[in-house]
Amino acid sequence: MPSLASSPSVLPPISPSDTALFLDFDGTLADIAPRPEAVQVAPALIELLQELAERLDGALAIVSGRRLADLDHFLAPLQLPAAAEHGALRRLASGRLTEPRPPDLRYATVVAEELMRHYPGLRMERKTSAVALHYRQRPSLEQTCLDAMAEACDRTPGTELLRGKCVVELKLLGVNKGQAMACFMKEAPFAGRQPWFAGDDLTDETGFVWVQQAGGAGIKVGQGSTAALHRCDSPAGLRQWLAHSLLAMRQAAPGLSRAGPA
Repeated sequence: MPSLASSPSVLPPISPSDTALFLDFDGTLADIAPRPEAVQVAPALIELLQELAERLDGALAIVSGRRLADLDHFLAPLQLPAAAEHGALRRLASGRLTEPRPPDLRYATVVAEELMRHYPGLRMERKTSAVALHYRQRPSLEQTCLDAMAEACDRTPGTELLRGKCVVELKLLGVNKGQAMACFMKEAPFAGRQPWFAGDDLTDETGFVWVQQAGGAGIKVGQGSTAALHRCDSPAGLRQWLAHSLLAMRQAAPGLSRAGPA
């Protein structure tokens, strides 16, 4: 399996004319933090994404389990095309939002709140179409969290469980990142391009499978088994590869370069 490691030259630079670039957020663009709200995003990353989006004629989207409001907060002032909550909500390149009717999450919310009362350190993340229970601070409670959320899922029609890094999430049935990217690829400016997707978690595996079936490539950030064709050791390595790709674009079309380094 190819590896980016810490060198951005292992993978070829992105082609601005025929690439559609999809990027997960936590653990991919940004380093994992002890708490989701504690993530730090360097200003250089904002500038990098902004110019990459311009060079790709807008064919760059964030595909994340996060709420859309959270993504916009961390990436401000950018408001990129995005698939939030694993694709349950999409913001198109035009700015229009698409969102299905959410499931009834009241019971799952009560279950998560009850667990948090009994076990300090657990954290609930309430989304439009999902409830996520984070146990990063209490990893020994993994099975307790899984069992409780599985019971909530059984009692909540139209939902399914999704496991990630120290998180179990009850979400809208049938929604996943691969499906979200497939929808983007039917629309301008993504249509007709080759999809590339970078992600780090179990929740990204459907995305890797889909982009590779569509003739593109997946990049797994970090360790663990994966369907992705390529691997990168860390978010820093991925950011380096993105910066290398941007540099190649600048060299190919210097007249379009923005001021300042990548």
